[in-house]
Amino acid sequence: MATATNYQCPSCGGPLHFSGKTQKLECDYCGSSYTVEEIDKKYKQTESLEGMSGLVEYNCPSCGAQLFCDATTAAASCPYCGNNQVIHSQFKGGKMPQKIIPFRIEKEAAIQGLKNHYKGKKLLPKVFSAQNHIEEVKGVYVPFWLFDGHADADVDLKATKTSIHYTSKEKIATTSHYNLKRSGTVKFEKISVDASKKMDDALMDSIEPFDYENLYDFTAAFLPGFFAEVYDVSTDECFERARLRAENTALQEIANSVGGYDSVSVINKHIKIVNDRVTYAFLPVWVLSTKWRDKNYIFAMNGQTGKMVGNLPVDKGRFWGYFFGIMLGVAAVVAPLVYFFF
Repeated sequence: MATATNYQCPSCGGPLHFSGKTQKLECDYCGSSYTVEEIDKKYKQTESLEGMSGLVEYNCPSCGAQLFCDATTAAASCPYCGNNQVIHSQFKGGKMPQKIIPFRIEKEAAIQGLKNHYKGKKLLPKVFSAQNHIEEVKGVYVPFWLFDGHADADVDLKATKTSIHYTSKEKIATTSHYNLKRSGTVKFEKISVDASKKMDDALMDSIEPFDYENLYDFTAAFLPGFFAEVYDVSTDECFERARLRAENTALQEIANSVGGYDSVSVINKHIKIVNDRVTYAFLPVWVLSTKWRDKNYIFAMNGQTGKMVGNLPVDKGRFWGYFFGIMLGVAAVVAPLVYFFF
């Protein structure tokens, strides 16, 4: 059976949760607050961790309820007594993160962020924002691999430069074409790729960037009050996504290094991506879900910066109204031109 730990207030025994606002663990009952270092020292785990697969069974240390979670859940809350728990046995076999960025955005700010996300969306059905109710708001520490390395690149480029001169009768444009070659090494740091099958890769990519100045050594004392998932996608599986991003960045950097031309394009490339180091980290994400007309809509917010992403429904009537309005506007401009030529 898996082991779980309730992070309780040393003063009154009430449940603790990590506050993104104060960056401390706070008691829900007596209001006491403690630094991460203080609680980490009190609850430091030295127990041996045994292997599990499939569903994991554990008992709530507070009320004794028999609970189950899947094999990747590392922090949760008891549905019976509400106490926040860290399931330390889930960190077995190299699943313990090396680094963590703590939450800075509170739950209320995440909810308001979603409401702000609705604003200014002209094609959003009015009843969606008026009648919509958020069904679930969950703060999740998502597992990420952070890749550091470099790209060795040899690139052939084509560039153009156009010069213009005038005669008494005409304007003459002369375009010169150039073949260029660039070689070099581009370093990259902390290309982040989410390592959870549960998380939508597009959403996780879209909430970037994170501020890695606030990347701390991992301690489970950051987890109470949030959910956490250990990785279930390996570094090898994730590296392909990191490699593509590193290659695109290297090409862009090389193209930007070429100046004095009107256009620059890549015609041939040879790029070798070298992964020098990978770091396993927990990064904070608010996941919000809502349902409208029997369809689920999932949104994600960067729990550090507040960046919100997610797809919204489109009012088809308003869409076609805007479309035909634009077409009529274009027709109004084109019609006089047609009349003039005919």
